[in-house]
Amino acid sequence: MSAQLVGQLREAMGEGRLAAGERLPSSRALAGLLGVSRTVVTEAYEQLYAEGWLEGRHGSGTYVTEGVAAAPTPRPQKTKTRPARRAAAPHEIDLRPGLAWIGALDTPAWRRAWRLAAGMPPQQRQDPHGLPGLREALADYIRRSRGVSCPADGLLITRGATNGLDLLAATVLRPGDRVGLEEPGYGRARAVLKGRGAELVPCPVDEHGLIVDGLPDDLRIVYATPSHQYPMGGVLPVPRRQALLAWARRTGTLIAEDDYDGEFRFDVAPLPALYGLDPEVVVYLGTTAKILTMDMGVGWLVGRPGLVGEVALRREELNDRTAAVPQDALRLLLERGDLDRYVRRMRAEYARRRAVVVRALDGLALRGETAGLHLVVEVPASDARRISAEAAERGVLVETLERHHMGQNRASGLVIGYGSAATPAQLRRGCEIVRSLGA
Repeated sequence: MSAQLVGQLREAMGEGRLAAGERLPSSRALAGLLGVSRTVVTEAYEQLYAEGWLEGRHGSGTYVTEGVAAAPTPRPQKTKTRPARRAAAPHEIDLRPGLAWIGALDTPAWRRAWRLAAGMPPQQRQDPHGLPGLREALADYIRRSRGVSCPADGLLITRGATNGLDLLAATVLRPGDRVGLEEPGYGRARAVLKGRGAELVPCPVDEHGLIVDGLPDDLRIVYATPSHQYPMGGVLPVPRRQALLAWARRTGTLIAEDDYDGEFRFDVAPLPALYGLDPEVVVYLGTTAKILTMDMGVGWLVGRPGLVGEVALRREELNDRTAAVPQDALRLLLERGDLDRYVRRMRAEYARRRAVVVRALDGLALRGETAGLHLVVEVPASDARRISAEAAERGVLVETLERHHMGQNRASGLVIGYGSAATPAQLRRGCEIVRSLGA
């Protein structure tokens, strides 16, 4: 998105729509106007400073450099190759899944935590498990919020759930080991495990989540999202959870439980994590990406202490670490109760945003609408592809279920996310457009 913003600003200056000497909005103001992270605007401004398009005037702001000629800039040639996931231009309504709404983050508590954390002295060598204070605070938080109890040596701070999965795979997998993944499922998990040399085995899901009957006995790891299956939205029922754990015990398979948005459920209280039923065979992966923002870059891995110790040793070998300042900022948010208050507020906010989407799509076949930050609209595959393409032409970005499969498609439809930067009015408008296209 920073690159797109650079291109648009560069074009506006080159064509004279932004004149030499004209003052630009502050990075905070422009980020708010466009509904993007302030980091996106800051990086764009820094690039244009480096290229000489912008100049700063002390105490005054950012200006288009004097002497910039109003001449059209060359545009890149269009190619027929299309990226798998296109970044949203600022004017588009982004209804793709995987994003958390960050509009409520700019609070005194958020700013105070980062200000205090930034004052901590730098460390030459960090414990590969993470900062002790954060581990203690996180252990208390996930015990309260997710029913997960763990000793301090059973918790390791990561850069997110995907990083935790990668560290686990780097520790326990050998090239050629077979790893089970939900089908359809999370593409980044597939990429991580394939990158570690695993043979990927698609494991079918239904409306309740992972189908346990028929799982092969020779898997080293099975990756699962039992609290809110990604992307279909099923919640794994207790009998199937018990069957999955019994199968893992019998076969010696590790279950990698990705609890990516388990805090957000709208019909009943959030369900306890699978890890709490059998800590010996489950490795629990969590992240702040859906609770707060992916820019924080902090997550956690919880497992039996011996295995977590092996992961920590492997992490040192890989020179992998989580930045200290975000860790300390999260510790402060936890210790002061700010994160709990924010999650309660966001649970209500996401419930309102979900209600807007459900009303706009009333009468359609919906799945997974009781939890998380997205839902699925069931339509035939050919319709899903057409609607996605035509919606993009009208400025609405949606994903098809097709892109979440690694083999033959087992389900078809559209994946609608409501945790993005879109306002409730934009959510409603975007869903109305999708519906008008034949969903």
